[in-house]
Amino acid sequence: MVISTAPEDADWLAMEDAAGLELRHPASTYWRHRRDYDEGRLSSVEYWSQVLGVPVSLGKADELDSLDAFQWSHLNLDTLDVLELLSSRSAGLAVLSNMPASMADEFDGASWTKYFAQSFYSSRIGMTKPHPGVFRHVAAELGAEPSSIVFIDDKAENIAAAAALGFNTVHHVPGTDLLRELQL
Repeated sequence: MVISTAPEDADWLAMEDAAGLELRHPASTYWRHRRDYDEGRLSSVEYWSQVLGVPVSLGKADELDSLDAFQWSHLNLDTLDVLELLSSRSAGLAVLSNMPASMADEFDGASWTKYFAQSFYSSRIGMTKPHPGVFRHVAAELGAEPSSIVFIDDKAENIAAAAALGFNTVHHVPGTDLLRELQL
């Protein structure tokens, strides 16, 4: 997580309570079907039906989508401070996130989006990080050479994919000092 922090236990518990299943484990159905959902190949109803193993109503899918978005919406205040500084210096900022359409729609109006001139969400692109096509798409849309872009991410595989295409990268792990890493 760069803009947000990891979901808290209470968030997972609320979503697991609503789903009637344990979801946070990496082998759970939540993660098993997530790429298709994040790439926009599944609707909310289809995704949550696969996660729960039974057909779900639109209302149930909406409830789970809201809980899902909430758990990924705890903002990293240190990152927001860096965004504020970069914004005050008129830096060209864009966000790239693996995110299903329902969450992207919900976050479109979030306060943190004001820092970004462009937002790229996997469900709208049809590919997720670390697919090289995602990075090529962003560079083309920005009209920028990869070498002029600094890509910040918390996942090593995303960093490796971007670096392989010539992006400058910062691997954001707990304790990363973005001000120092970006030489601000």
